[in-house]
Amino acid sequence: MFIEYNLLIIVVIVAIVAYMLLKTIKHMIINTLLGFIVLVACNILLGLDIAYTWVVIAICAIGGVAGAAAILLLHYLNVAF
Repeated sequence: MFIEYNLLIIVVIVAIVAYMLLKTIKHMIINTLLGFIVLVACNILLGLDIAYTWVVIAICAIGGVAGAAAILLLHYLNVAF
């Protein structure tokens, strides 16, 4: 009987932790997709001609909207991209 209660407590704790991790991952994925959408939309609508290299994609994937904004800012300042 003692083992079942401990197992139930462990399963509840694992479920709570999994929910928190998946909730965080969901926000990260949404931020990444929004970053790509912002970058592509600005590139098409403003005619920026930013090449989609692996560096640009990595910055946008890690940084999301902030990464896309950084890429756009660096492009406008003629520093990179």
